[in-house]
Amino acid sequence: MVEALDAKFNLTEIYSAPYDLDPVFALAPDSNLEDLLDYWHRIIRVSYDGNSQLIELRVLAFEASIAQEIAEEVLDQSQQLINDLNSQARADTIRYAELDLDEAQRRLRESRSALINFRARTQLVDPETDLQGRMGVVNTLQGQLAEALIALDLLTQSTSERDPRVVQAQRRIEVIRERISAERRNVARGDDDGLSGDYPTLLAEYEGLVVDREFAEQSYTAALKALDVARADAARQSRYLATYVRPTLPQSSEFPQRWTIFGLFALFLSLAWAILALIYYSIRDSK
Repeated sequence: MVEALDAKFNLTEIYSAPYDLDPVFALAPDSNLEDLLDYWHRIIRVSYDGNSQLIELRVLAFEASIAQEIAEEVLDQSQQLINDLNSQARADTIRYAELDLDEAQRRLRESRSALINFRARTQLVDPETDLQGRMGVVNTLQGQLAEALIALDLLTQSTSERDPRVVQAQRRIEVIRERISAERRNVARGDDDGLSGDYPTLLAEYEGLVVDREFAEQSYTAALKALDVARADAARQSRYLATYVRPTLPQSSEFPQRWTIFGLFALFLSLAWAILALIYYSIRDSK
């Protein structure tokens, strides 16, 4: 702030102009930036009211117009600082939201790629649907087995066991039972159709991949919403400087308060004279 104001107004020249007439309150002409910063705290007074939450700024100068111009520039620099903070906050918010979105996109691509690789490796689009189809075959075979057993019972009641129809029925029952056993083994081991594992293992792997994909999709949706919210918030200014009273041009000088300074100086001189007098009389009486 001091550097910016000094570059615009040349504060050193302004406040060192009356140094020959007022060396107490003026700035030394050969002052550097650090000296100017120390002097700054004497000419700029900022107070904060906790009840009203208002900040009061007071600028002291040897000329009223200079004080008003410096106060105006302080407000402008403060507003610029707040704008910079808003811009930085908006940029950080959008940047972090975009990073989260990129991460969500990466996870979604990886989960979908893993699911595609699983389907290409196992030649199964949905193991659960394929398993239901195989179990449907087993159920159909079991129904046919029940019908064959009933037909055999009917034949044995009306003819002898040597009847070719009985032999044929028994053979049919054996074939159906062997097919049911083979289908159950295929379901358990996954040996049929070149499967790389048993169905329980494939189902567990497939469900894990599906859960990962669904979670990645939800994360991606949430990241998109967060980015939209961040962009909407960035369009609004969350911090701003509201000036309830603009810097005014003083009509009369308040400083330096010469009579107050003279009175305080006279008071301290009187106290010092009184103390020295008491010390003198005390030493004299002790002798």
